[in-house]
Amino acid sequence: MSELTEVQSNKIFGGWQKVYTHNSTELGCKMRFAVYIPSQAEKEPVPVIYWLSGLTCTEANFSEKAGAQRHAANYGVLLVIPDTSPRGLNIPGEDDSYDFGTGAGFYVDATCEPWKKNYRMYSYIIKELSNMINKEFPTLPSRQSIMGHSMGGHGALICAFKNPGQFKTVSAFAPICNPILCPWGKKAFSGYLGGSEDNAEWKEWDATELAKKYNGPPLDILIDQGKEDQFLKQDQLLPENLLNAAKDNGIALTLRFQDGYDHSYYFIATFIEDHFKHHMKYLKS
Repeated sequence: MSELTEVQSNKIFGGWQKVYTHNSTELGCKMRFAVYIPSQAEKEPVPVIYWLSGLTCTEANFSEKAGAQRHAANYGVLLVIPDTSPRGLNIPGEDDSYDFGTGAGFYVDATCEPWKKNYRMYSYIIKELSNMINKEFPTLPSRQSIMGHSMGGHGALICAFKNPGQFKTVSAFAPICNPILCPWGKKAFSGYLGGSEDNAEWKEWDATELAKKYNGPPLDILIDQGKEDQFLKQDQLLPENLLNAAKDNGIALTLRFQDGYDHSYYFIATFIEDHFKHHMKYLKS
């Protein structure tokens, strides 16, 4: 693995939870990602699920808190968990707030200075990281899917909509569904893409807008949303907007509101098995 440096390795459920660093050409900095390699990968190539994390997270949150390795081991799936932004670029303002800059790449390719050279998380995930994973690990490139949480749920959805056929299915926990209409999205998009919500480019990075015009292979989307999620109540997530757009365009989308659950990893850990079952329906064959 000439491109990769292994920095952590722990055996769990018969497989290996590892962390690697590499020098990213898309982002212009050293990046970390976590990968769970199930024992089945020692004998044959396996399907891949990408997990995209939310604001303030690194590659560690999901691998340490979600309990996902048990299910990845059971189903024989490689799990890939990238970081959420470039790191350590010393761009003025990148560490000023939790919802923009470091830890808040929003999975877009920025077009505004000083962000456009490095803040290219979309191309990093879709091109650089996925190509590297398929090159360095025993994967089945034709059998991959994607899921995520909050900002990462937004990322998973737009990756699926913008790349018809690349991912067999997509699911999300409490995703930011309509960023052009919520405070988090408006802040991020105005900084990375410029202008305001009447900038047509914004719609190219908004899951609700992309769902309206999606015409690729059938997608079956699963979304879980906690009813006690403070960000749902603050209109940061707007899941009904995505549900309505999907219905209007004939996209299969199941939106489940879960009583009593919030935005945390306790919520994710509770329902992660359901998401693996959803993905495996499409990754098996």
